[in-house]
Amino acid sequence: MTSATEDRVAALVEAAQRAGADAADAVYYRSESTQVQVRLGTLEDVQRSDGEEIGLRVFVGQRSASVSSSSLTKDDLSALVERAVAMAREAPEDPYAGLAPAELLLKGEAPKIDGDDGADPAPDALRALALAAEDAARGIGGVTNSEGAGASAGRTAMALATSESFLGSFSSSGYGLSASVIAGEGSGMQRDYGYHSTRHFADLEAPEEIGRRAGERAVARLNPGKLPSGPMPVVFDPRVGTSLIGHLAGAVTGAAIARKTSFLLGKLNEQVFARGITIRDDPHRLRGLRSRAFDGEGLPTGAIDLIDDGVLTTWLLDSASARQLGLTPTGHATRGGSGAPGAGTSNLYLKKGALSVDELIGDIKLGLFVTELIGQGVNMVTGDYSRGASGFAIRDGKLAEPVAEVTAAGSLAEMFLHLTAADDLVFRRAHDVPTLRIDGMTVAGA
Repeated sequence: MTSATEDRVAALVEAAQRAGADAADAVYYRSESTQVQVRLGTLEDVQRSDGEEIGLRVFVGQRSASVSSSSLTKDDLSALVERAVAMAREAPEDPYAGLAPAELLLKGEAPKIDGDDGADPAPDALRALALAAEDAARGIGGVTNSEGAGASAGRTAMALATSESFLGSFSSSGYGLSASVIAGEGSGMQRDYGYHSTRHFADLEAPEEIGRRAGERAVARLNPGKLPSGPMPVVFDPRVGTSLIGHLAGAVTGAAIARKTSFLLGKLNEQVFARGITIRDDPHRLRGLRSRAFDGEGLPTGAIDLIDDGVLTTWLLDSASARQLGLTPTGHATRGGSGAPGAGTSNLYLKKGALSVDELIGDIKLGLFVTELIGQGVNMVTGDYSRGASGFAIRDGKLAEPVAEVTAAGSLAEMFLHLTAADDLVFRRAHDVPTLRIDGMTVAGA
């Protein structure tokens, strides 16, 4: 039995074929969310949003066009179909255009990912969580002000239909809680935050823990100094170390490889990380923030090691980039309500290593422990890396005084090859890593 949303996208695809499209797919999204913001113990804002969008992609020979609409009336959808087919007839030919191969589409029942708990917490419950988180943060000695705390709850429904007979849908819930506070006075003020996001309301971390973490982090950053400039080991806290595997994911998408705009071009099946490093993409993790039973083109998804013992094993391919590269799509297509699919990861993580954090930093005479990164200084074509950072000095194997206004620089290709992972991996984000150490980076400080 199909759902109403599945019936809607299936009908749109059939209408496109009747209007002259050789092939088509349609995607529907509906999102609803409630957000509550408090500051200094007082309710500041309550927002409610509810919207839907439908997108249609049509093919006339090797020509294609994509259109979308937030109005789903019968007349508007009829006009949408006519406009899409007319646009496709005037579009340039693209030899790589087309739907995912029919023989590769997901068949049978989709895997269960337990992404929707069915809960709908009232604004009062969200307000209580935000107040508790902010109270805990403001209760830490040295905290002098608050940027506020927020709690949110939402739900997204998605349906996809293709003219190759794929039809599927899913829904996912999402909850978030955060607090951001300020420690110190005047020019010496420092801010920090704590947050948590989950698919199930019951999995959300206690507000007192989130607030305490925000307050303690802000106080720990007071009176920062600078490090001397020079080469030294740089250690990344997990909350910022996730950006490193994000750079990896961007560099191995099929579009980047096909356009020759990746610093990992030509590195498939070669050693690009240190031995012992494994980076896995797992779309079927129960309650995972980016879990999905099928990809944006209807292909089945499955866990895969992008990096296996340091070796790059695959590109992330949607159908168009796979055709351009003469390869097979990998089930990593992503898409929104409009436009053609791209490619991306689901729940991506770097597996834990064998060393504790104390062991990881124990032999460092002088180094930098990064807790915050600033700026966008990453060149994905060359791999050049240079970002502002703050955190703590490492002296004689121990975390020491806070530091700020430093720059950590290197080459991603070299950084990956000199990366060591600790054993403190915890799953709490869409991208997860343990504490990471990279030797040989250049730090610009005092």
